[in-house]
Amino acid sequence: MIRIGILGAGGRMGQALLAAAAASPGLTLAGGIDRAGGDAIGAVVGGITIGDDAAALAHICDVLIDFTVPAALAGNLAAARAAACAIVIGTTGLEPEHHTAIDAAAAAIAVVQAANTSLGIAVTAALVRRAAAALADWDIEIAELHHRMKVDAPSGTALALGQAAAAGRGVALADVAVRSRDGITGPRVDGSIGFASLRGGSAAGDHIVLFAGEGERIEIVHRAENRDIFARGALTAAAWVTGKPAGRYTMDDVLGLHDR
Repeated sequence: MIRIGILGAGGRMGQALLAAAAASPGLTLAGGIDRAGGDAIGAVVGGITIGDDAAALAHICDVLIDFTVPAALAGNLAAARAAACAIVIGTTGLEPEHHTAIDAAAAAIAVVQAANTSLGIAVTAALVRRAAAALADWDIEIAELHHRMKVDAPSGTALALGQAAAAGRGVALADVAVRSRDGITGPRVDGSIGFASLRGGSAAGDHIVLFAGEGERIEIVHRAENRDIFARGALTAAAWVTGKPAGRYTMDDVLGLHDR
């Protein structure tokens, strides 16, 4: 049995992970933590009591799953490294310094990091990468819709899809991304990748990648109907990364998509 620890157990994703882990064959829920002072601390879920000590939890787990906030990432990585425990990171809104910290941790432990742990999004990104390579002179626009409580924009998933498109064309996303338009912006710059963010209601996450050519369009669409898909994907990644050598892995590695 693979022992799973949930970081951020008091959040919406944490609750989905607790329920999914408890019902998953081959996995056992070792524990969960919430932020200090969080409402979930002391609650009993699936036979375990939610605490607030990531380091203690890491020592009784094979894999930690982190859906917290960027500010908590450094401490969570330190806990995993100290316990030689693998970690799956689904936290979004990460900045370059967070990725530098992940790279450093991956020199010592196995890390799967994904802006979106949905298995469908992983396949969507692979399709976007191939389409961008094949349709080199088509315009690319990425639109995303999320619930009103989401604090970052564009979504980490939208940026990951942009990275996939840029990789397909052999360019750096930072060099071609257009993340806002307002007023008289002039004609579209050839080769740019545009982003649009919508917020409202309870939408779990819709992403549309539009390839616009002369006289025709292709839309690659993924719609999340609930958070269970992210929990299932994160648990799939946790099972896969168990026993893997130190390194930084992606959902492409988990699903074997690199050569497809």
